[in-house]
Amino acid sequence: MDLTEHFFFNLSLLIVLMFFCVLWVERLNNLLQIQQIAILYFVVSFFLCFAFSYPIHDGFLFDLKNIPLIISGLYMGLGPLLGLLTICIKAFYGINDSFWVTFTLYGVITISLWRLSPVFLKLSSNQRIYFSVGLTFLFSLIQTVLEFLHLPYPKYDLYFAVLFIQPLGVGMIAYFMEEITRTILLRQHLLNSKRLEAVEQMGASISHEIRNPLTAAIGFVQLLQSENISMESRAQYLSIIKKELKSAERVIQDYLTFSKTEDFLTETIHVHDQLMQAVQALQLTAKKKSIKIKTFFSNDLVIIGDKQKFHQCFINIMKNGIEAMPRGGTLTIETESTSSAVNILIKDTGTGMTPDQLVRLGEPYYSTKGNKGTGLGLMVVYSIVSAMNGTIHVESEINSGTTFKFTFPLLSQSLEQIEILENKKEYVLS
Repeated sequence: MDLTEHFFFNLSLLIVLMFFCVLWVERLNNLLQIQQIAILYFVVSFFLCFAFSYPIHDGFLFDLKNIPLIISGLYMGLGPLLGLLTICIKAFYGINDSFWVTFTLYGVITISLWRLSPVFLKLSSNQRIYFSVGLTFLFSLIQTVLEFLHLPYPKYDLYFAVLFIQPLGVGMIAYFMEEITRTILLRQHLLNSKRLEAVEQMGASISHEIRNPLTAAIGFVQLLQSENISMESRAQYLSIIKKELKSAERVIQDYLTFSKTEDFLTETIHVHDQLMQAVQALQLTAKKKSIKIKTFFSNDLVIIGDKQKFHQCFINIMKNGIEAMPRGGTLTIETESTSSAVNILIKDTGTGMTPDQLVRLGEPYYSTKGNKGTGLGLMVVYSIVSAMNGTIHVESEINSGTTFKFTFPLLSQSLEQIEILENKKEYVLS
């Protein structure tokens, strides 16, 4: 039973190799890359079978190359390639009667696999497994009649290896192929379902947030149609309508920013200047809520990105920090740098967040403000930072405040571009 034991060992190597390929495939989502790994597996398996050929009689070698040949021929259309390799390798050992038997046998096998593959792929999963096993048994039987009947080798060992191990190996690998394919399809279906669910929830949230200001605006438009309305009331109503329409426009703009993050400009951003512009834009709002803004900026730092979206990102974060301090407090904006990165820290002394709230930050339909927010603001922030190859780290504690830490790749600066400031500057805006 030496031949049987040898081939069981060879078959186990093919299974182990497939196991590592499955681990590799699990990390991929691209179907083209998955197909390339499958092709690589069958080619490596083919040569591995040749490497473990077993000498039966007078230099006559037997191996399990039919397993990768048949499976790859049916599933991947590689039958002609591997069949040609088989004939070429056989020719390397000499052109004799054995070569012409191999040429005829594998010529028939190759053509059969090429013609059967399109029909095979239309079958159901179980039918493909049974078909591949039956076809392998048929080819093995033909091979036994043409090549092995005359050999002076223990018949039971030889016939068992040819007629049982080869169909068994094909059946096992075909089963694994079907399961891997089913898993990939299920994973894609699940991802598509999650995306659809997120879009539906986002759409419902956006619809709700737009409907509220529009409903209010429609109500005041109806009041404006009254004949007895005073000029003072008319002006007040128009101001409210304008405010409500701007609120609806802001929700739409946040959604568009999230959905079109690929439309980023690539330009030089001076971090200090952009942050100061955001601070100045929110200074009046901060004063009304008794909030003090402090800025601590390092040397003028430069990164690459879209200025407008960078500005929008930090307007959203600073505004959230201000809204988190209804009783006043301090908003601190600080920058620091390493040899390769820029860190921007936004700290508030507000209400803080729970660990559960921290985990859900950035979800398109989740807001820590309850019914007063859509979650679109932070969703936009996470989207912009990701598009600029940045990262966000958030720390928060209830009643102690929240710290957002943004990290962006640093753009190397020359002396001609900026004047390097050695001392750290402190700006206190009250």
